[in-house]
Amino acid sequence: NKFAVKVCFVSVYKKNYALYTDANLFPKQEDRIMNKTLVAFFSATGTTKKTAELIASAANADLYEILPKIPYSASDLDWMDNHSRSSMEMKDKTYRPELAGSNLSLEHYDKIFLGFPIWWYVAPTIINTFLESYDFSGKKIILFATSGGSGFGNTKKEIQFSAPDAILTDGKLCNHMSKKKIEEWIQSF
Repeated sequence: NKFAVKVCFVSVYKKNYALYTDANLFPKQEDRIMNKTLVAFFSATGTTKKTAELIASAANADLYEILPKIPYSASDLDWMDNHSRSSMEMKDKTYRPELAGSNLSLEHYDKIFLGFPIWWYVAPTIINTFLESYDFSGKKIILFATSGGSGFGNTKKEIQFSAPDAILTDGKLCNHMSKKKIEEWIQSF
């Protein structure tokens, strides 16, 4: 809402004077800022990015791409190669790929949509890196993912320890969702 009407009136009933201003009737500027929404996502091939952009548009949210310091190549993503980078990372649940940057300020966000592709039935370990790099205390994190065939598996459980004080919701698999379906999902929040 871009416009707010300032209201001011004085109660003079029985000579009890009280001033009521818009501060009593409208949310404070700080409260309006605090209700911002962020869509943060990691996308190795561009599929999750397209979904994140639709969600950000539907939620009127800011968009933040989680980037690895060393980008993934096609051979890094070859899940059929047991020695590919992604295979090795997913075998070691303690591995944390380094982020390209950590300049995100979360102080004005209370709701965060967090998106990623599903790798081996869970979120890629770079999502753990991201969650462990910032303070998500009291923030509501809504998971969404894309996948070539598998579901969420243990994703929520495996990333909850990386943001223990966040309010983590069950995820939504957004494969091939239309803009209309995404808007309907967003409205449920």
